Amino acid sequence: MTPAHDGETLAWYDREAPVYANRLPAERNARLEAFLGRLSPGAAILELGCGGGQDAAFMIAAGFDVTPTDGSPGLAAEAERRLGRAIRVMRFEDLDDIERYDAVWANACLLHVPEAALPDILGRIRRALKPGGVFFASFKAGDGGDRDGFGRYYNFVSREGLDAAYAEGGRWSELTMTEMPGAAMTACRAPGSSAWRSRADGGRHAIASRDRARAERSPARGDQYG
Repeated sequence: MTPAHDGETLAWYDREAPVYANRLPAERNARLEAFLGRLSPGAAILELGCGGGQDAAFMIAAGFDVTPTDGSPGLAAEAERRLGRAIRVMRFEDLDDIERYDAVWANACLLHVPEAALPDILGRIRRALKPGGVFFASFKAGDGGDRDGFGRYYNFVSREGLDAAYAEGGRWSELTMTEMPGAAMTACRAPGSSAWRSRADGGRHAIASRDRARAERSPARGDQYG
């Protein structure tokens, strides 16, 4: 099975956690507000890749039942300081909840998952959602995995690749992808190359709703669900 995390990327976030977690946030996160607007008051939300806890703090203040998680122990510690609660250190491949959450918020984190591992992770997220649950994720657009100037891995998945990954991950009653034009320039190098190049990073935001069929364990393979 392809690992769903990149060791070099996690190591960078651990080293840089105090600085990264305390960046000045945007004055308003319209995507987060729109996401929360789809949910019932007090809905249970799983946050993947919570970073310094800024989004979690906003959701908690809005009255939601939030479970923040991060794969980096350093970032989890920073989020604990901000939120005043324990943060679970969890890699994406360790998610094994079944129909526990009304929604999953995965902003700017699944873009670090190797493309070959995405279907499994999306399937895990779908199984963690209650029937009809809502899932948000964001990705950088591109044509294949690459590293930035800090050594962080990004999957740069094509639209076709994302469509295929979501389809393989399970049934969704809704899947809407919004294309964002490239604005920031990222210095990248191909794996195994010492040559750096610049690329314009467009983005994609995906909103998906889980189908309302109940999850049932397959008698043939216990790790697959309907």
